[in-house]
Amino acid sequence: MTPDISDFIALAKAELKAAGRQIADEISGYPTPIAGCDAQFNHLLAQRNRVNAALQALDADPHVPTPRQP
Repeated sequence: MTPDISDFIALAKAELKAAGRQIADEISGYPTPIAGCDAQFNHLLAQRNRVNAALQALDADPHVPTPRQP
């Protein structure tokens, strides 16, 4: 049986969720206090935001532009 696009999307979601859990573990284990200028911590926050945005994009309905004139 040939894989369907939904199979690949499900795999991508699973991988992104695993990455999100790993990032969350790193953030929760980060030593405190955290300075606002801590580049490594800020990078983790940015990565978390990217993973969340990618998951939202996979869940969103795609916009398919249609011509205004046939």
